[in-house]
Amino acid sequence: MTPHNHASKDAYAETVLLPGDPLRAKWVAETFLDDAKLVNSVRNCLGYTGTYKGKKVSVQATGMGQPSLAIYVHELINLYGAKNFIRIGTCGGLNEKVKVRDVVLGVAASTDSAMNTGTFGRYHYAPHADFDLLRKAADLADERKMKFHAGGIVSSDVFYVEGGAKGYQPLLDHDILAVEMEAAALYTLAAKFNRKAIAICTMTDCLITGDEIDADARQSSLEEMATLSLDLAATL
Repeated sequence: MTPHNHASKDAYAETVLLPGDPLRAKWVAETFLDDAKLVNSVRNCLGYTGTYKGKKVSVQATGMGQPSLAIYVHELINLYGAKNFIRIGTCGGLNEKVKVRDVVLGVAASTDSAMNTGTFGRYHYAPHADFDLLRKAADLADERKMKFHAGGIVSSDVFYVEGGAKGYQPLLDHDILAVEMEAAALYTLAAKFNRKAIAICTMTDCLITGDEIDADARQSSLEEMATLSLDLAATL
């Protein structure tokens, strides 16, 4: 147990889905997992373990932002033995070719966070997804004929960026697809501890065009992302 997680040592599966929102963790567990059991509720960052297509799978909320995610992932790796991490979240579009409801596979995650500065010094480390997970996720999306994009994303510590989309202009100029708040920390921890990780996000609002989806469309889009991620988990 830790100050953030009171689950027993064997409570988690080797593969863990990571939504930021605790209620999304609850929804995924109750909607898609068989025999789902609540294993952690500290600070209402809910964690569940069940089975999907006969495979043991967990889902653990991380809260918003890289510092919060880093706590849960560090503990899942070092105390609970988790090996594979699939972030399931929403993102804001930074590229006109990414439309609302499209799925984004984060190949690499730039960031404005200073979390890695003390570790890498003068080097600009490039956190990236595990290629095996990326390839499998893309293949599964192709089989489903899903509209998806694979490319660079940015994990920002700031939600309300001054200037809106223009505040990301250097990234827009270099074909970054979307912005979210967790993937760079996830990829860095996975690399440090020799684990596998990928961020699979649904684009729910576009910072370039102002397009966004309503609550009902958001739910159906997240269901498509959730089942893609769970099918990926079932292959591991």
